[in-house]
Formats: sequence, C-alpha cells, structure tokens
Amino acid sequence: MIVLKIIRESFNQAFGQITGNKLRSSLSLLGVTIGVICIVGVQSLVASLETNVKSSVQKLGDNIVYVQKFPWQTEGEFKWWEIMKRPNVDFDDYEVVQNDVKAAAHSYFSMEFRGKTLKYQGESVQRTFGFISTYELPEVLDFQIGKGRYFTETEYNLGADKIILGHNVAEALFEFKNPIGEKVTLNGRKFEVIGVVEKSGDSIIDIADFDDAFVLGYETARKFLNVKQLGGFGSSIAVKAAEGVSLEQLEDELTGMLRRGRRLRPIEETDFSLNKITLLNSIMDDIFGSLSFAGGIIGLLSIIVGGVSVANIMFVSVKERTSIIGVKKALGAKKSFILLEFLIEAVLLCLLGGGLGIIVVMLGLPLLENHIPFELSVSSGNIILGVMISVISGILSGIIPAYMAARLDPVIAIRQ
Repeated sequence: MIVLKIIRESFNQAFGQITGNKLRSSLSLLGVTIGVICIVGVQSLVASLETNVKSSVQKLGDNIVYVQKFPWQTEGEFKWWEIMKRPNVDFDDYEVVQNDVKAAAHSYFSMEFRGKTLKYQGESVQRTFGFISTYELPEVLDFQIGKGRYFTETEYNLGADKIILGHNVAEALFEFKNPIGEKVTLNGRKFEVIGVVEKSGDSIIDIADFDDAFVLGYETARKFLNVKQLGGFGSSIAVKAAEGVSLEQLEDELTGMLRRGRRLRPIEETDFSLNKITLLNSIMDDIFGSLSFAGGIIGLLSIIVGGVSVANIMFVSVKERTSIIGVKKALGAKKSFILLEFLIEAVLLCLLGGGLGIIVVMLGLPLLENHIPFELSVSSGNIILGVMISVISGILSGIIPAYMAARLDPVIAIRQ
C-alpha cells in the first residue's frame, strides 16, 4: 500500500512539474521524444524494409541453385576482369543439367532481353523486359497465371508464336479488354496472347517480378532471335533440388557435371558461379544490421541529451522541495521511500516523452507509406523497446537527484 501511495504521489508531482513549467519540461522531454522516434522509427523502417526485400528474394526459392556467369557474393578481391572472360551460361549447360544431374528434381534455362516494344492496334508498350525460358519454368519457380494458361508442351516444342504477358503490360495494351486470344506485335512478328501472369504487387526490388515483362518459350525465341548473343548476366539455369537432397549435395554434383560438360581440366578454375538465396540473405543481414546500428547510435545520442535534460528537471525538483523532504524524513520517512519517490518521478517523465515519441512514429509511418513502395508497420517488439528505453533513461537520469534527496539531513532540509 505504501508503494502505491508513493507511485500516486510521484505521478502527481511529475504531472505538476509538466503543468507548472510547461516550456521547461517540454524542452527537456524533447530529447527523449526525439531519441525514441529515432530508435523506434528507424527500427520499424528497417524491419519493414527487410521483410519486404526478403519476401521478394524468397520468390527465388530456398531449395534452388542458380547457375550463372556472375557470382552474387565473392570472398576477397572481386576480380571482375577474370569473371568477364567466363563463357556465358547457355543451352548446352542446361542439357548437361537435364541429362546428367541426378540430384535435380527440375530445372529451366532462361535469358533476358530488354528494350523491346510490344504493340496492339494503336497501343504500344516500350522498353519492356523479355523473359525467355524453357518449358519447366513453373516446375521450379512460383510462376502463377492470373488469366489464361501456360504454354502446352506441344506449343513449346514446335516454337508456336504464343506469348504470356505481365500484368502491367497487359493492362497498358488492353485496359479493360480481355487479352486472351488477341495478337500483339513484337519485332514485326505476331504473337497470340495465351496468358497473363498474376500481379506480383509492390516490392522495393524486382526479383522474380513479371509485372512489366512478357514470357516467350526458348524454342519460339530462337526462331527470330540470336539467342547465342543474349547470354551474359541475364542467362541462368535454375535447378531445384530433388526430395531429400541438400543444396550442398546438389552443388557438388552440378559443379562436377558442368566442369565435365565444359571439358575443364582438374587444374583449371571453375568458370561459372552457383548462387542461392542464402548468399543474399547473409548480405542483407549485414546491410540491415548496419542500418539498425546507425539508427540506434543516432537515437542513443538523442536519449543522452534528453536524459541530461530530465536530470536537470529532477535537480530543480529536489531543490524546490527540500523543506518538504525534511518534513517527511522528520516524520519517519525512510531513505528508500524518498529515493523511490524521485526515481519514479524521473521514470514517469521519461515515459511521457517516450510515449509521445511512439505515438508520433505510429501516426507518421502511415503517412510515409503513401510515398514508398512497401508496407510499414510498428511491431509490438519495437513499442516495448521504446518503453524500455524510456524507463532506463528515467532511471539513469533520476538516480543521482533521487540519491541526493534521500541523503538530505532533515534538520538542515527543514531550515532551507
């Protein structure tokens, strides 16, 4: 009961400090508010960004290895001039994977070509992204058709003039008209639209995003394109591990079979890269960890400034109530009660500043969300973090003034 009375009295005194000295208290608590805004706001932004990016990267599949010319991550010096000399990943490599790699469940070969224009009657879409793939694409990647269908095996093998459009491309060309069965023009050639890829949605990075693309079968593309020259960074073989096969086993077999297919001698270095999303995840963990740390340092500096300001309020409060403290001690109040009273008051002041910071973040993020391409949210963990920072700041800023108040001699304090 005594503790509850102390808490109630401390709350009343903290409220009195703020209402009695509005300008001084507001300026003093501003540091705590800004610090909590920095820490909670940055942590929420980084967490939301990380969730968005990792969900986009996750589309690549956590059981898939990508055979490519360029590595996603390198150890030591990045010798780009040597990597540039590597041969492009091509259809011959894909056939080696299909025929010889037993650890693979499915695989597809793909390449990109950009800057193309698609036309339909009076409408056109410029600088579109073309994705050329072998037939097994849906077996490996999460490739969903929103309207229409995928290529049949016969259409693919015969190189039929069929095309699948991304959601945004179809919308730009046809608006409200159903595109299925209509013919679009690419490179002066007519293609029948048989499907529209399901909308991928907003993402800060475009990984496995077909919204602004169109898809052609490899056998169709090589009828009118020089596929040997496309290659480069855009050519890739995606290999999905068979049931019960680890990525390490798949990588070992891929390395051996592709080296044999390329006739590399034992002393020669491997001239291709095996990439997987775990590499990207490790890179992203480092990046987002650095962003969180930087935001925490900025917020910590603001918290320190705010803590010093709150400590100043508490020193003034002790000075103003010195005689009252003397009377309380003369009537038998223990040192611990006086200490607890001022300590709680400091914590309450910091909680008010921190609470205001959390409210600002929660109101501000939805407004910011209108200007960025991903969803923002404040997790309960970040709210708890803001509260804990406020409490710790209150304890650290109030401990010295509270200790001084507890040590006052009652006779001297009453005289003052």
